Amino acid sequence: MLTPDQATKLSENEDVVSVFESRMNRLHTTNSWKFLGIDSIPQYNKLPKDIQSDVIIGVIDSGVWPESQSYNDYGLGPVPARFKGECVSGQNFTRYNCNRKLIGARYYSKGFEAVNGPLESFKQTFFRSARDSEGHGTHTSSIIVGSKVSNVSLYGLGSGTARGGVPSARLSVYKPCWFDECTDADILAAFSDAIHDGVDIISLSLGQGPPQQIYFEDAMAIGSFHAFQKGIVVSASAGNSFFAETATNVAPWILTVGASTVDREFPSYLLLGNLKQLKAFGVNTKPDQGKQYSLISGGDAAASRIPSRNASFCKKNTLDSNSIKGRIVVCILEELSDDRYEKLTAVEEGGGVGMILVDPLAKYILRQSVIQSVLIGEAEAEELHKYMKTEKNPTARIYLTVTNVGIKPAPAMGVFSSKGPNVITPDIIKPDITAPGVNILAAWSPVSTARTAGININYNILSGTSMSCPHVSAVVALLKSVHPYWSPAAIKSAIMTTATNTDNTQNFIRNDDSTNATPFDYGSGHINPAAAIDPGLIYDYGTNNLIDFLCSYGASVAQLKNLTGTPVYCKNPPTPSYNFNYPSIGVANMSRKLSVYRTVTYVGEGPTVYYSKLEAITGVRTSVYPNVLRFSKSGEKLTYRIDFVPYKSSNGSFEFGSLTWRNDVHLVRSPIAVNVISV
Repeated sequence: MLTPDQATKLSENEDVVSVFESRMNRLHTTNSWKFLGIDSIPQYNKLPKDIQSDVIIGVIDSGVWPESQSYNDYGLGPVPARFKGECVSGQNFTRYNCNRKLIGARYYSKGFEAVNGPLESFKQTFFRSARDSEGHGTHTSSIIVGSKVSNVSLYGLGSGTARGGVPSARLSVYKPCWFDECTDADILAAFSDAIHDGVDIISLSLGQGPPQQIYFEDAMAIGSFHAFQKGIVVSASAGNSFFAETATNVAPWILTVGASTVDREFPSYLLLGNLKQLKAFGVNTKPDQGKQYSLISGGDAAASRIPSRNASFCKKNTLDSNSIKGRIVVCILEELSDDRYEKLTAVEEGGGVGMILVDPLAKYILRQSVIQSVLIGEAEAEELHKYMKTEKNPTARIYLTVTNVGIKPAPAMGVFSSKGPNVITPDIIKPDITAPGVNILAAWSPVSTARTAGININYNILSGTSMSCPHVSAVVALLKSVHPYWSPAAIKSAIMTTATNTDNTQNFIRNDDSTNATPFDYGSGHINPAAAIDPGLIYDYGTNNLIDFLCSYGASVAQLKNLTGTPVYCKNPPTPSYNFNYPSIGVANMSRKLSVYRTVTYVGEGPTVYYSKLEAITGVRTSVYPNVLRFSKSGEKLTYRIDFVPYKSSNGSFEFGSLTWRNDVHLVRSPIAVNVISV
């Protein structure tokens, strides 16, 4: 703990790499692997088990519930000899909680307690160890490495076999997060240990709220840069902040993940007294009484001296129990961050038999409740209010929740998924990729009841970029198994350039609210594991390229030292930022004709020819030279140039296109985003 004056004085010491304030970060809060076609990848499935199980994934999160069946180590061989980590003992956790799947576990609390005081002062359930009391870390890690567990569901919903993307991989957990929050200081300590322990991949389902900090003062950016230098791929969630320019973890050495739907949903239909059926969402699994109940809005059931508007939010002590007894209460949100469980409790304690909550996140929040409850979107809310206004005695019936598979269109972007453009280095399109992150069933900590209406469960359904990130981490593990010597940049390129930008109706991916989506929503597209294994071409880069890129944005020697730990200097003049060899192509400030260069490495077999196809960009004429790439052998590198000639300003917004290289087998696609500021 330092005062500002002490921090300044310490930073002047030449032996100190950097000094910056430790900020707080938040956790970014099954069928998905079938949707991704993970079992139909011959290059991976034909690998010997010892090669498949040699990949080690480090998960920085809220810990692990080691007794979950998702961590059973049946069929796994000895722990890889190169692993240097350990199973740190602590409260309700010993080295015997680790096995041949869960091979390492550490925890960090000094940074958190320096800011917030002792963990005990929170008066909440926790374990001073790597044991997970919140469920988040168990959920994310089991998405990656979970062993196959049959007959898993949430109260019968999503029933089937739960599994991770790479059940044969090894897991090492690092717990810097307590009560959903994690400090920079603890996160950097976790990064340091994970790198030392010898993990191949770091999965990071957490981050700061927007706005994104500059990379030189951001723990995730600094930690992941050091990981990149050691050949470790870092996959991180983009965040759940809804709006443009809110994506976090956007450094170009991080694989940044947005969240999208799968072809499964859990509707709980609402039948109105006029026989109109509305689509709603919830977890209603108790025997259906088949009864219609009287409806009342929270605003019409205000307790004494409570304004109608306040009562409409259905918060504690705002509802009149005589008015809501035996009725279904219609509630609204005051803020998106409202506690939904508090509203349920208020209705239940007042004698209500059910709750209908108008919530733009309706399909993304599934929680069991003591009384019947559903969430509805804005369109359904309009129908409901219209009915309640015209009907003297409105009634409704809440049906049991069902599992629907084969939903179209899918994927669609979750409305909550944080979006670009990148506010720090706008020539880098972020997020990089999207993956399943809506209503994902995975393992859970049975003592965590904050998201389960006070009910103990072993598996839970959650939504968020926290869920999509581990899907990508698992695909990285697949690639690492098949291509153990590929660089982090090569693996990232393979995932990005093979992604799909269409859904299961063969139309372009849209947002879940039916608005058009762009690369600032989904990056290069939806992850395609089978194609990523064999990408054809890759865009590679190393640490020196990253330094050149940061120099192009005016990084100082002191800032670069914060990141690298050693003095480095910029060449003069620096390479233009848009010429950084990234798999996507961005030009954030275009005012004249310019050329963008990229170098691709051929990773196929035998001679081949790739042909280019440019998707038109509004207001810009484009051409590529050469428009044909001829490779004679694997490992060969060729450079191409794209010429941009702007003829119309884009009025402060980006326009999009793409470049695809195609041979007889492969499609290698790069999205393009340009902002023409003047012509």
